[in-house]
Amino acid sequence: MANRTRDDDYKFMQIVDAMACLNQRVNLIGIVIEASLPKHSKGTDYFCSIKLIDQSRTSPGISVTVFAEAMEKLPQIESIGDIILLTRVVMKINGNCSDVCATYLKKYSSFALFEGCNDVPYQVSPKFRAREQDKKIVAGLRKWFTSQKIEADLNDLSPLKEMKEGEHINLLGKVLHCCEVTKDDWMLFVWDGTDTPPAPIEAKLEDEMEDPLPLQSEPSPLSRDTLCTFPPVGSVLRMVTDRGNKKIGINFLKPNKWVKVVQVKCEVHAGLWRAVLMPSSKLYYLPDDDNLILERERSYNERVTSKLKRMPLSSFPGPSLITETDYTDVPFVTLMNVLIHPEVTFKFNCVVRVVAAFPWRVEDFCNPQGIYRVRLTLEDPTARIYAFLYAEDGVQFFGSRNTVDELTRKMNALLGISKSDGCRKAVSRNPPWVQCCLKSYYIDKADIWGSRNYRIFATTLVG
Repeated sequence: MANRTRDDDYKFMQIVDAMACLNQRVNLIGIVIEASLPKHSKGTDYFCSIKLIDQSRTSPGISVTVFAEAMEKLPQIESIGDIILLTRVVMKINGNCSDVCATYLKKYSSFALFEGCNDVPYQVSPKFRAREQDKKIVAGLRKWFTSQKIEADLNDLSPLKEMKEGEHINLLGKVLHCCEVTKDDWMLFVWDGTDTPPAPIEAKLEDEMEDPLPLQSEPSPLSRDTLCTFPPVGSVLRMVTDRGNKKIGINFLKPNKWVKVVQVKCEVHAGLWRAVLMPSSKLYYLPDDDNLILERERSYNERVTSKLKRMPLSSFPGPSLITETDYTDVPFVTLMNVLIHPEVTFKFNCVVRVVAAFPWRVEDFCNPQGIYRVRLTLEDPTARIYAFLYAEDGVQFFGSRNTVDELTRKMNALLGISKSDGCRKAVSRNPPWVQCCLKSYYIDKADIWGSRNYRIFATTLVG
């Protein structure tokens, strides 16, 4: 030991050799094939888990647990396939499964992260000391990895279209956005190209004035700029943390990355789906070229280029016949298409559910002058909006010679109220999918986008 040099401390071992050095500090270099979110430990630290491979151990690799006093000081993996250099990590036996793993000690260890094609690290820890020979080591591992393919464990995954309230499931999705909805409470927006199933509506119709159904799960609507980054087809699932799981770093997730989410709880609030990250939940980055991810993207591309497949998946083979429109040859679009359309005024053909109406009593649909003024809440798998029926558009929609009983019967069918259900009962409604035409307009020339609204037109409720 007396002849040991400083350079000896920086010699990198292959994973298979390091695994034989139990309770010793070693230096590792590997390809990142899994990376979890940072979490708060039982003490004062934060930690995350990383799985690495190299030429000596391509499967299952080795797990590394990294500890730090702040989330920001943990490795912020940007992509699966990135390279990480680790110095002075301790090899241990994992007590849970008897596998050999590595532990990163914040007092002694250090790391550097490299993109797959860059010799300059994009993140280094304070104690990391770069050396010129590191570039050669990184280049050698990168050259080997170009001929490899990461095989992610994507068994037992449920698409969004198979969500069931109250179940715990594993999801595959693409992170689109993350925002802080209240102080220290973050919401994740995840998409997989499929549609969440239509959820039952539990709200009472007469509550719509004082307590209307929300248009989104988040407290305030996302900006138009943010919505314009979302795909126009497929549900964007809101994901939140459980009350006992607040200190999990979902705000560190990178947008436009595919992730595997393990053990989330499916919930419905006000008819809107959301997923809850539980204390047992885990998130992992996935490679963009995985076969299942490529299949999801191909399926999305087929839907988005089809004239009919933009309809909600649960509406096939077609919407209910209780409405008719004057535009039969116009392609269907989603409500997300409506929200992000580049022109402020435009006309659209949609398949939607009518989940609420205001006023809720058909006797109040017209003002004292006999002019229709009704606000309907429309939804599809991509969004919820308010759409108004006014004047002559209301006459075409409802008809001009309805009795109160006839109009009530038609509205009950539209809102999913059965004959045995009273409007004031807290019944579970399942409104049908219906076709309608929408047109967007603005009411303030000084703020055309901020004052944008929607009206139903060229549509008739036939009952």
